[in-house]
Amino acid sequence: MHSDESGKNSQSREITYGQAILEALHQTMAVDPAVMVIGEGVADPKSIFKTTDGLVEKFGPDRVTEMPLAENGMTGVCIGLAMSGFRPVLVHQRIDFALLSMDQIINNAAKLHYVFNGQVTVPLVVRMLVGRGWGQGPQHAQSLQALFAHIPGLKVVMPTTPHDVKGMLISAIEDNNPVMFIEHRWLYNLKGDVPKEPYRVPLDRAVVAKSGKDLTVATYSHMTIEAIAAARVLAEYGVEIEVIDMRVARPMDMEPVLTSVKITGKLLVLDTGWASCGVSGEIVARVVESAFKYLSKPPLRITLPDHPAPTSQHLTDDYYPDAETVVNAVLSLLDDGEKLPAEEICQRVRRTSLRDIPNPAYVGPF
Repeated sequence: MHSDESGKNSQSREITYGQAILEALHQTMAVDPAVMVIGEGVADPKSIFKTTDGLVEKFGPDRVTEMPLAENGMTGVCIGLAMSGFRPVLVHQRIDFALLSMDQIINNAAKLHYVFNGQVTVPLVVRMLVGRGWGQGPQHAQSLQALFAHIPGLKVVMPTTPHDVKGMLISAIEDNNPVMFIEHRWLYNLKGDVPKEPYRVPLDRAVVAKSGKDLTVATYSHMTIEAIAAARVLAEYGVEIEVIDMRVARPMDMEPVLTSVKITGKLLVLDTGWASCGVSGEIVARVVESAFKYLSKPPLRITLPDHPAPTSQHLTDDYYPDAETVVNAVLSLLDDGEKLPAEEICQRVRRTSLRDIPNPAYVGPF
């Protein structure tokens, strides 16, 4: 039996984001024989950052299946399985690979429940990895959540913490709708408190990751970690920013953002993707539509520049935003931000290593 959605009835201990994913798969597969895992590398010894480690040995190759290099066809197979009573978890080691199956995802998975007037459901989870790293470049490091968030019929979630990724994956597997489950590869070693027992986290809620009164930061995925790192240092200088982990790109929960903006009057939005036609612009639009009179300054966005991701590590400093980028944006939005020692604050959050490798300081818990 599941505990409540926060896992409060269960004993917690500290594990990594990757271990939390693996635990969610183990626990759902153990209680429901309809749950199966299909993907490139799911039975490989590397097991996708160890998130499928040991599954094939425990549940067998009929339920943990390697996928051939035929993404569109296999996505169709998984949609058929979902329509037939199974609950497949389809895994793409990179979100870029899902581009090969967009017809199946958009024209079939997202629409069949509507087309058949509710007589058919498609309980399909598509795990997809995003984020930069180690020279993967423009075809292997994209964050394409906005593409999927544009489509009615799809749920698009981006868990940040180990606690949320376990609870949201269990919720996604149990959901009767197709869920695009987006994981940032730099979060896999992040540690946090996670209940041992199964629990659910809703797939339609944002959460306040850090409270504050001076400025609202709405953020997704790994950028939430950058925002919290910046917030911790800024707090020592008397600046209290409220960090809202949006968690879900569709359906987008705006209530915590609107509530916060009505207090702070200032909004900064962070995204792992591009600015043009992205989820950051959607957040800004909804705030302007619903809470314009509360804004004392125009909102700002921190995103990737509208340019393909560089392969060269030496170009990454000018491409990827981080905690220092957040600090500069926050100071520019504050009424008296110019009075604060900007360079001193930036120096405290500035990375000394290249931005194409994970920040060694980010191990959690956050």
